[in-house]
Amino acid sequence: MHQSVTARRSSQYCAEVFFRLWRHSPDSRTGERKGRHRSILEWVLFAVAAVVASLLIRTFLFQTYYIPSSSMNPTLLIGDRIVVNKLSVAFGTINRGDVVVFKAPPNVSRDCSDSVTDLVKRVIGLPGDRLTSRGNTIYVNGAPLIERWPHFEPLVTAIGHVTVPSGQYFMMGDNHGYSCDSRTWGTVPRSDVIGKVFVRVWPFLRISFL
Repeated sequence: MHQSVTARRSSQYCAEVFFRLWRHSPDSRTGERKGRHRSILEWVLFAVAAVVASLLIRTFLFQTYYIPSSSMNPTLLIGDRIVVNKLSVAFGTINRGDVVVFKAPPNVSRDCSDSVTDLVKRVIGLPGDRLTSRGNTIYVNGAPLIERWPHFEPLVTAIGHVTVPSGQYFMMGDNHGYSCDSRTWGTVPRSDVIGKVFVRVWPFLRISFL
């Protein structure tokens, strides 16, 4: 019995010595280094893939924007964060009443004292439409426009008499009296429309589709 216990202990000792020698052998250290290098490479590739995917989504699919002014009250408030669907413009149609983000026309900085690069407004006039206003009523092709969306009056700045050129859109803010829009700087070409706003994602308690 004593001999068998001693034999087992000797076997265990030999196994431990062999394992320690194997761990500290050049081949094992090389394997560990290769494993670490492989893990680092995998993380780098994952990070690069995530960045590329983010750029592709931002460029071709969706993009978030921050609302900096009150021109779209009560629909969008200062501090709201919205998501814009770019495919809806690239492969769809732009309709009256859509809320869109577009590149700011060149005259915005001069006429509105605002240096923003992108604007968010509501589409009021489509290509070929004849627009005017009397009092607080907007007329499209001779008929009063029924604004079925939340908005603030009075109109303050009249529309005058405008015929929307082909391929262009007439934009207005829902806060009619406090919006610097197409009444001031003219119509917007379709090529400058980035996408349609389809959801507000912040603040959390006001998350909603538009």
